[in-house]
Amino acid sequence: MSDLIKFDGVTIFQDERPVVGNLSVAIKKGEFVYLLGKTGSGKSSFLKTIYGDLTLNNGTATVCGFNLNDLKQKEIPFLRRRLGIVFQDFQLLGDRSIYDNLKFVMKATGWKEEAKIKERVLDVLKKVSLEGKENKMPHELSGGEQQRVSIARALVNNPELILADEPTGNLDPQTSEEILILLKQLSETGCAVLFATHDMLVYNKFKSRTLLFENGKVIEQN
Repeated sequence: MSDLIKFDGVTIFQDERPVVGNLSVAIKKGEFVYLLGKTGSGKSSFLKTIYGDLTLNNGTATVCGFNLNDLKQKEIPFLRRRLGIVFQDFQLLGDRSIYDNLKFVMKATGWKEEAKIKERVLDVLKKVSLEGKENKMPHELSGGEQQRVSIARALVNNPELILADEPTGNLDPQTSEEILILLKQLSETGCAVLFATHDMLVYNKFKSRTLLFENGKVIEQN
């Protein structure tokens, strides 16, 4: 099976300062991988490199068939269509319904047919156990429900890979566990999940492959 992500000898820079050095890692379809480390250890910088927000200027890397070494600005939207990104702070649009939040993302990534948009929105909301909530506004939902919406949003383009950057950072322990279980289930359907966290309570819920970010290095832990 070919690798969804392959980094070879990559140093990741943030503001011209190296944050992670000599990173070599491969991630396959359907893997669930923790990125574990303190805030500022380079987890987010690694994710930003994967989705084309930070430029790769050394080593070699491919993500979902895209070569990051010569990734052009105009190719970045196509790369991001292959990925789903889940942020800590949900990043929902507060002035529109859940349905319209998802529709907004779909329109931006090339969906045109209203019937197909509706069918897909209802399908992904069902996947995250939010059936019947499509007409709610974000402020009417709990934090855990809002994070489920952002996972639904990450799923609309049927991604090969989900990048979850501290997705439980603003949630209570029980809700965090529910979000973790949901993302784990998604990985079991064949979508790879990178789950960045510094929360050991969440991390210890179940064991999985782990990349430990520490002192500018990444150490593989099994």
